[in-house]
Amino acid sequence: FSGSDYEVVAEASKRDPGLLSAVSSASSMWTANAATVSPSADTRDNRVHFTPANLSAHLHRSIEASETARTLARIFPDEARFTHHLPISYSSQTGDEGAANHSRLTASHAAAGVELFVYGTEPTDRHSGLYPARQSLVASQAVSRLHGLGPTNTVMARQSRRALDGGVFHNDVIAVADRDVLLYHESTFADEARVLRELADKMPVPLRSFRISSAQLPLTDAVSSYLFNSQLVQTPTGRVLIAPTDAEVNQSASRTINELIGNAFDRVMFMNLRQSMRNGGGPACLRLRVVLTPEEQAAVHSKCLINESLLDQLESWVESHYRDQLSVADLADPAFIDETRVALDSLSQILELPGLYQFQR
Repeated sequence: FSGSDYEVVAEASKRDPGLLSAVSSASSMWTANAATVSPSADTRDNRVHFTPANLSAHLHRSIEASETARTLARIFPDEARFTHHLPISYSSQTGDEGAANHSRLTASHAAAGVELFVYGTEPTDRHSGLYPARQSLVASQAVSRLHGLGPTNTVMARQSRRALDGGVFHNDVIAVADRDVLLYHESTFADEARVLRELADKMPVPLRSFRISSAQLPLTDAVSSYLFNSQLVQTPTGRVLIAPTDAEVNQSASRTINELIGNAFDRVMFMNLRQSMRNGGGPACLRLRVVLTPEEQAAVHSKCLINESLLDQLESWVESHYRDQLSVADLADPAFIDETRVALDSLSQILELPGLYQFQR
C-alpha cells in the first residue's frame, strides 16, 4: 500500500482488514515475552545481557521485536554494564518467546545461578501434535551463547508433548521458579528425571523442587486456573505467591496452593486479573525479571523506575488517553492514528525518552 499514512490505512482496511488488524496489535504488556535477560553474575563478561524475543510464531507479535530492542537499549543505555543483542533470526526453526520459557535458579538473586531454558521443538521434528511448539532448541541455544553462558550454568529442557497438547503454549503456564524453588507439574518436562538431576548437580545450593501430580491437579485445571502462571517474589516477610483469582476459585488449584503454603512459599496473594486472563495472560506473563547490582540499577534510565509520583502520572495518562471500547472498524479511522500518536508522544515525555517511536524520528 502506498500514499500518506491515512491513505495506507484506508486502503488496507478495504483490501486486507486482517493484515490491518494484525499490525495494529499491541501485545507488549506481555513483558514475559519481551526478551531473555541474563544477569551479570552468570555471564562471561560480567555484564547484563538482553536478547529481545523474535516472537516469530505469530505475525501480530513478530512486529514487536524491533521496538522492544530499541526500548530496552534506551532503558539500559550503559554499554559498560549492559549488552543488547538483536533478536534471533526469524525462521520456522528459530522461534523465541523470551522469558516465558526461561527461569533462573540460584541461592540468591545476587549470586551466580543456573539458567533453565525450556523448548518445545528441535530441528529434526515434524509437527504431529494438536498445537505447534513456539520455543525452539535452536533459539534457546543461540541466546545462551550470545549471553556468554556455559555448560556449567545452563540446562536445556524439552517440554512434554502432553503439556503442549494440553494448551501449555509457554513453560510459565506449567512451572514457576524463584531462587532455589522450582514448582512444576508432572507433565512439564519430556525428561523430568534428567532435568532435575542436572539442575541439582549445577546449582550451588540444594534444589527445592515441588512436583504437583495430575492426581493433585489435573492438567486441564492447571491450564485453566493459571496456578503456575503465578509470580513467586521475595518480600521482607517471606516468599509470596501472587496468583490469579482463577486459582482461588478452582477447587483443585486452591487445595494445591494450601498444601504448598509453608513449604514452597509462605503466603499467597490473589489478584483479580480477569481482563488479562481473558486475553491469555496471568501474573507471570506481566513479569520480566531483570536482576541488577546496585551499580547497575544506578545506570538504568531513572524515569523508568517506578515510584509513587511516576505511578500517578501513568495512571493519569491512561485515564486521559485509553478508550474504554475499541472495535476493528476504529482501526481504519484516520483520527485514531493521530489519537494514538498523541498518546505515545505524551508517554515518551513522561518517561523522558524523546524519539522513542518511529513517528517521532
